[in-house]
Amino acid sequence: QVQLVESGGGLVQAGGSLRLSCAASGRTISSYAMAWFRQAPGKERELVSAINWSGGSTYYADSVKGRFTISRDNAKNTVYLQMNNLKPGDTAVYFCAAGRGTSIATTWGGYWGQGTQVTVSS
Repeated sequence: QVQLVESGGGLVQAGGSLRLSCAASGRTISSYAMAWFRQAPGKERELVSAINWSGGSTYYADSVKGRFTISRDNAKNTVYLQMNNLKPGDTAVYFCAAGRGTSIATTWGGYWGQGTQVTVSS
């Protein structure tokens, strides 16, 4: 099975940038669509971005469209989330997830990382 470990979170001022990484082990991520979710205190977990197995198709939540970019390097078994122009509303724990299929239409929840905290100050 696949194990996922997120990194790259931290504290940043509004307007700043962070790049999150999700390192996978156990299996090659080319077998999976991948996604980033986030969960803020008191809120439900939401899908932020997703990418298909090859990187040819992507999805972004409206709230992050134009600011975040998801990418993957299957050779390195790693998925990234470049976050630019961060806003306080982006503050959350960000989770990496592997889909059950190869497309962004897949269902999620089979594999999750432990999460990395992103805090954006005003």
